This record gives sequence, C-alpha cells and structure tokens, in this order.
Amino acid sequence: MRHLPYVGSGPYCYANSFAMLLGEESPSTAVIEVATGGPFGMQLIGGTTVFFDAYGWNPELGFDQALEAIGWTSTVSRGGDADEALARLASAAAKGPVWVGSLEMGHLHHHPEMTGPIGADHFVVVLDVNDVRVLVHDPHGYPYAEVPISDFMAAWRAETVNYGEPYTMRTDFTRVAEVADADAIRSIIPTAIRRLSMRTELEMPPGSLGNGEAAERVAQMIEAGAGDGLREHLIYFAIRVGARRLSDTADCLLLAGYPESAQVAAAQARLVGSMQYPMVVGDLPAAAAALRELAPSYDRLRAALT
Repeated sequence: MRHLPYVGSGPYCYANSFAMLLGEESPSTAVIEVATGGPFGMQLIGGTTVFFDAYGWNPELGFDQALEAIGWTSTVSRGGDADEALARLASAAAKGPVWVGSLEMGHLHHHPEMTGPIGADHFVVVLDVNDVRVLVHDPHGYPYAEVPISDFMAAWRAETVNYGEPYTMRTDFTRVAEVADADAIRSIIPTAIRRLSMRTELEMPPGSLGNGEAAERVAQMIEAGAGDGLREHLIYFAIRVGARRLSDTADCLLLAGYPESAQVAAAQARLVGSMQYPMVVGDLPAAAAALRELAPSYDRLRAALT
C-alpha cells in the first residue's frame, strides 16, 4: 500500500505551539515532532500507562534537541511560586507571544467536559494576561480562548503531570542557523537509534516495558478488557497521536534519504491507526492482534536506520 502523508487535526499541542512561535520560518509540525526523538519506540510506564513513543522519553526531553536540530534557540524559565510565575508570564506576554507548558489539561475548562485533573499534559501559546484572564491560542482547536486566571494557574502548576517542573515557559525564540528539513532529520538519526535501543536517561518505574515487550503486554491488557481507563486513553489520545507521529516519521525519513526505514514507519502508522475502530466498538481481539504485529517492527526500524 502506498503511504499518503496525513494532513488534519490531531493532538500535536507542543509541535503546533512551536510552529506558531516560529512563524513564517517554522518547519512543518511533522519535522518538529520527529526531531524531538519521540516517535522512535513504544513504552508502557509502570505497567499501566501506554504511549506510542520512545521508552523513557517525555516531551521535555525532546524540546531542546528539536530546536537545535531545526536551528533555533529559546530561553526557558520555570519554578517559583504562583505569584512570581504569573508576574513573569505577564511581563513576557507584554513583549510577545509565550510558549507555555506543560499544563494539566483537565483544569482548562474551555475544553468541553473538563472538570478536573486527568493527568494529561498540554501546551499553549499565551498572547496576553490581565487581572482576570489569560488569552491563549490553544492548539487543540481553540484560538483566542480566554482562560480565567485561577484555572490557568492551576493547570500551569501541573501537579498531576508526571514530568517537568511547574510554571515552565519559553521566550526569546531566535533562529541561529538555516537548516534544511532533510538535514534536521538526518541530525537526529543517532538519537532515534538510541531511543529504539531503549537507552534512556530516566529511571523508569517498576513494571515499565518498551517496544516489543510493551506491545505484547498491552495486547494482553486489551484482551483482559482494557479496563482502568486504558480503552479511553487509547481511543481519545494514544492511538490518534501515535498514528500521526508515525505517519509523519515515515514522511520525514523518506525526505532524509531513508526509504527502507520510512517503509517500516509507515507500516507502524497503519497498524497503530488500525486499532481505533476496534477499540471504539469493542473488537478487542482485533486491536490486540495489531499490537502483536507491531511488536517486532521496532527492531526492524532500528536495523534499517543502523
């Protein structure tokens, strides 16, 4: 089957937020996403939470790498108490848009059905701050959303996000080199191989698995009923972003001159995407079968890149 690049909506909040800040000189969101190193693997964290991204990886680990690969820098600030953070944000927003996150999405009540923390990270671009609200471009589909100060600060504290520090933001985005998209992707191939080899700088919780072992274990969890929120996590987030990332990875690898690797990534994208309908309608054996077919592909991708 011929691979067709995907264009459409999806939970690409940090890549979309970066693209907004970088403006006309931004590469595609596909290049930004792949340059983080995130798409290269699968992980089951602590035996409970599955993501179609690299073992031991989280977005915070990939941001500086992605910016370096595409030829940009930024200034990061984080921490402090809430009043200090809000003052810092207001001062920065008065000079220009600010990249902010991670945020706990469940506290952002302009998202329908969000009533409290759900452990989901999110990123936005802040445009303005006044005494009552924070004005944001929310890449989840909400331009010029007005978020009450109390909601925004609760989200920005990110107590229920399992990585990063509270009150993190980036400013002063500066282009320091002109880098072709293909060169940006070539520069992160060593990182991709390292991620697929499951070498990580993080200490993972007991019960964590990666790549093929993660796929097999998640298949078993699905066959056992996909309870404890696994079904919802997969159909609302993990499958959507996982298939999109892998589709973009195939496009980027082909652009960078890795056709065999691109074919493997495209096959991975189709397998992950094929899980959506079965998981929604309850055909759990079909979803589990897709995962078992996916399991050996991580070794194939690593071999092809090597």
